[in-house]
Amino acid sequence: AVARYIRMSPTKVRRVLNQIRGCTYEEALIILEFLPYRACEPVWQVVQSAAANVQSKHGLTKKDLTIREVFVSPGPVLKRFRPRAQGRAFAIRKPTCHITAVV
Repeated sequence: AVARYIRMSPTKVRRVLNQIRGCTYEEALIILEFLPYRACEPVWQVVQSAAANVQSKHGLTKKDLTIREVFVSPGPVLKRFRPRAQGRAFAIRKPTCHITAVV
């Protein structure tokens, strides 16, 4: 399953993905529920979606599933400008990312 254009830095999402890589499906959900990071919510949705895809297409139960592969890739960067003193402008980068999970 893939979640695209998530408005979050890939570095911050990767910190969460490293915690659940190789876990069983149920362990991963428990870990994601109790981690204090904002990135847990989109990762949780992607893992849930991947498990639902496997269950509907291949008929496996969710207890048998493990997180085989999970990674994040950078998406396009939204560029904004903040006005500063004396007519200057500082660039603000708002990164996005794509989260992929294989169960």
